[in-house]
Amino acid sequence: MKRFLAVLTMLLAVPMAAIAAPGDMSVATFLNKADALKAKGPAALFSSDIGLLKSEGKAAGEHYKARLKRERAEGRPSSCPPPGVKINSDDLLAHLRTYPATVRPKVSMKQAMADYFIKAYPCRR
Repeated sequence: MKRFLAVLTMLLAVPMAAIAAPGDMSVATFLNKADALKAKGPAALFSSDIGLLKSEGKAAGEHYKARLKRERAEGRPSSCPPPGVKINSDDLLAHLRTYPATVRPKVSMKQAMADYFIKAYPCRR
């Protein structure tokens, strides 16, 4: 029983962002971490947050890619990016900053990535 309580205590001490699936990080958390890295200057290269932010962005992008594939199969794509498009990190950060500060904690990176593609690559009909 003591061991169970010790494990439970450790799990409860883990921040929720660490438990969340990749791509589920909020825009607020992502921007806070990105800004903190920028403030560190060259020392940011030694931060584990660089990898975390890359994996969040990649997961959010993969999630949207899968969604777009399903939408295309149904004949109703939400965006029409060119094949092999790469997202510039400055453009993505600028997009994330368009969300009002009060909304950022409620928007996941998955949703923000979808919003980015829909805005940047609308389908011409």
